[in-house]
Parts: sequence; structure tokens; C-alpha cells
Amino acid sequence: MIVEIKDLSVRFSTGRAALQALDCVSFTIEPGARIGFVGESGSGKSTLANTLGRLLPTSATIEATTFAIDGQAVPQLSSRELRHLRRDAIAYIFQDPMAALDPTMAIAGQMRLILKEDDASLSGRLEGVGIRNPQRVLSSYPHQLSGGMAQRVTIAMALMRRPRLLIADEPTAALDASLKREVMDLLFARCAEIGAAVLFVSHDLPLVRHYCDRICVMYAGRIVEERETAALFANPAHPYSRALLGAEPGAAKFGERLVAIPGVPPALYEPTNQCAFAPRCPDVHVTCSRHRPEDLTVDGGCAKCLFANASELREQA
Repeated sequence: MIVEIKDLSVRFSTGRAALQALDCVSFTIEPGARIGFVGESGSGKSTLANTLGRLLPTSATIEATTFAIDGQAVPQLSSRELRHLRRDAIAYIFQDPMAALDPTMAIAGQMRLILKEDDASLSGRLEGVGIRNPQRVLSSYPHQLSGGMAQRVTIAMALMRRPRLLIADEPTAALDASLKREVMDLLFARCAEIGAAVLFVSHDLPLVRHYCDRICVMYAGRIVEERETAALFANPAHPYSRALLGAEPGAAKFGERLVAIPGVPPALYEPTNQCAFAPRCPDVHVTCSRHRPEDLTVDGGCAKCLFANASELREQA
């Protein structure tokens, strides 16, 4: 097991109250797995990704029954142990490659901060991510590279120490549509070569569907559905998952209006004992406002809905 998370919660102290960014999140990641996290902006995807490496501001409070990466209890790690975890076990690829690279250093210098290698070895790493003129790139500064080239560099750098887990947070958000599949093919192929698991955060449902084995749908800081990819897209069990898939632009035919999920996500300042999606749910039942749903087993996974794949519960309510 590379990642084992149980009942992970994250709160941020603000001027008026504590904001519950993650609420009792639980999941595991096996070696070589490819797991996607999807949901609207503000659902907690990026907060979760940053929490795994403890890349949170001091205003954050982390609580968990289990929070382990590569067998290490992350909340209990010292600063030195945490640096080693970030160096050897996990690696990140962020949305904006230009922001991830140091603008004051040439690419070769930045790569040598990770591993001290000669130009020939560094060139080989860049060639491995599809860069055809590695010597020019090694001597270049980030501002001299295109967005796609810079993202290839960050992929090469992230994989230099052969991490067990790669966390890719919207890695194609800053790229042209024509480059997305090319960069993603490269990323997942390189991870497969070194046996790294991938946690892929994205708004792009077709990309997640194509590359991931399992998908976690997040809403209001919770995982409301975790399923095998094929099962989720064939028959989503949670109403929010159905709404999210229905709002995918690719689902609309030419000339049709795009579908939007009505309403807005809830404020996360106060705990609630009801289903967080109830105010927006087209299938809401009076029971939904009285009970906070927990996981129900469905085909290929689980969903936090009182009526997920269980019509008999509605009849009894």
C-alpha cells in the first residue's frame, strides 16, 4: 500500500470561523494504481493533493485516523523526515509549469538540484519526455520555453528520483487542447515504466476516464462516490456524479445549450447533519435533510447517498 487514508479532515482558520475543506476523506492507493479525483472548483481536490505532501499553510489543521504514505505516518514526521518523503516517495506536477520552475536558473541547474548528473544524463532524461533538442533546453531559462515544453521539463524532473507516487494536479490546465493528450500519454507512460502510482486531479472528465482505473468524485470536501472508472461512467450511483457527467460539454450535441448543475456548492464554515448536495439534488427526499449519508456499497465501489443503487430504501422511507 502506497497511500492509506482514513477519516482525513482539514480545517483552515479564518477571520470569522473554521473552514472545513476536507471532511472525513478515506481512500487507498496501491502500487502502480491510477486514481482520478474530479469535482467542481472548491470541492477539495487540490487541498487533498497538497495535504498528502503537507503542503498546507500554517492556518490548516489536519486530523485523521490513518494518514500514511509509503508506510510512514505523515502527520508525525519531523521536518527532516518530511523532506525525505517529498524527495524519495512522492512527486508533484502542478497546473502552471512556469510557476513551478525557478525563473532565475537554467533548466540544467534546476535538474541538478534533484540529482547531480552530467549533461549527457540530463539530456537523456529530457529525450525521455519527448524533447528533441535537450541541449538547448538545458541551457534555457523557463521564460524561453513554451508551456508544453516547460511541462515536459517538470515531468522529467518529477520522475528523476523514481517516486512511488506522482500527484498530478491539473497538469494540462495551462496547455493547448492539442497538447493535452500528448502530454498525458507521456506522463502515464513514464509512470508505468518506473512503476509509480498516479493521483490525477482534473476537471477534464474525458481525460480522467481515459487514463484512470478508479475515480473519486468529490463534493463539499467529501468523496461522495468512489468507483471503478467503467462502472462510474456506465451507471453513476450518486446524484452529484450524474449531474457532473451530464454537465460535461462533450455530452451536449451540436447546437444544444450546455447543461449546468443548478444552485451553488455549500459554504463550508458550519458542519451539517444532512447531505451536502440535498439543496441542489433533483432526487432529494425528506430523509436527505435528516441524515448525513455514509458509504453504501455499489457495483465497483461505494457512494455516499441514502438511495445509491438501493431503491428499496426510498420505498421504506
